[in-house]
Amino acid sequence: MKLNKMMVTALSMCMIGCLAASAQAAEKIKIAMVVKSLGNGFFDAAHEGANEAAKQLGDVEVIYTGPTTATAEGQIEIISSLISQKVSAIVISANDANALVPITKKAMQRGIKVISFDSGLAKEGRLMQLNPSSPALIGQKQIEMAADAIGGTGEIAILSATAQATNQNIWIGEMKKTLAQPAYAKIKLVATVYGDDQSDKSYREAIGLLRSNPNLKAIIAPTTVGINAAGKAVVDEKLVGKVYVTGLGLPSEMAGHVKSGAVKSFAIWNPIDLGYAATYAAHQFVTGKASGKPGESIAVGRMGKLTLDAGGEAALAPPFTYNKDNVDKFSKIF
Repeated sequence: MKLNKMMVTALSMCMIGCLAASAQAAEKIKIAMVVKSLGNGFFDAAHEGANEAAKQLGDVEVIYTGPTTATAEGQIEIISSLISQKVSAIVISANDANALVPITKKAMQRGIKVISFDSGLAKEGRLMQLNPSSPALIGQKQIEMAADAIGGTGEIAILSATAQATNQNIWIGEMKKTLAQPAYAKIKLVATVYGDDQSDKSYREAIGLLRSNPNLKAIIAPTTVGINAAGKAVVDEKLVGKVYVTGLGLPSEMAGHVKSGAVKSFAIWNPIDLGYAATYAAHQFVTGKASGKPGESIAVGRMGKLTLDAGGEAALAPPFTYNKDNVDKFSKIF
């Protein structure tokens, strides 16, 4: 009889423990990170940051997903699935600012908190947009690096991602504003092409720029996929020292191009920090600590606080320049 009581007690304790574990699992806040495309090193690093935030917060499960190619249609299909899964929040880098709005509005109507990061959604389709940096600073930085590489004079071209990518278009607009300044009067933008954030297409577009513009001095690629492809194109076309590549890239992918001489300098913010801050901000919305009102201050863990402007946007940090002096150090990180 005593043994039976012990067995019953042990069984009861086991059931209580199992129920507690189940309840704890059920309480997890599911935050889905929807990236432009899978297999992109920038977003892989952002995923790492998201996992860091989830671990620190303790009650978050990160769902990392995205289409195989950078299309709005692919992201729409994924968001539709996430609505069915009843996730708590969606953090997205949008392939199209406007095309995704109907599906993200549907998600918000179902109680899902939607914020965009990196490449933003139109205001009506999200609660907040987290910019990695200030558009003006990003545009200016890329022109400065190109001007430095070519001695302030000559023809340049831009190799962008998709023609609809919100962030790319804003940055290109800022580059053109910078080029209009007297200090850059001797630099001429001769072409802007799009590689759709696909390595093979970006490479072909870069080759096309090099062959159709014999006086080209620099290619600016404000995309991690594009700058890597452009660096390879310059090497393959044996134009190292004649044409320089700059823009936004990952140290781990660009170290070889810096060593080859195809790239003198490039810039990027830390995508780990960006993914971390976006995930942390999403948690603030889910837990009711943030609402998205203009002027609101949102805590993002070790990254401090973000202040929303009138459009519900916030900037994380200025871009950082990488060159032969520091690229090896950072290539070991991301």
